Amino acid sequence: METAIIKIGNSKGLVLSKTILDQYNIKDKVEIILEMGQIILKPIAAPRKNWEAAFKKMNAAGDDEMLINAVFEDENFEEWN
Repeated sequence: METAIIKIGNSKGLVLSKTILDQYNIKDKVEIILEMGQIILKPIAAPRKNWEAAFKKMNAAGDDEMLINAVFEDENFEEWN
């Protein structure tokens, strides 16, 4: 596939078609990898994608208990007032 390099202010860039963006799930950012005379664009996945569904599944299975106490027994919040 061939595409033109276009001027963007003092820089230059390239335009990726909607088809390519959709096919490779490219949203707002890509990682640029320079390797052996090639430029590779790699989509950056959302780091917390699908966490909400996973948390709901854990809750339904009863697997979301705290492993440590949320507040330590000897903690005194009065001294912070």
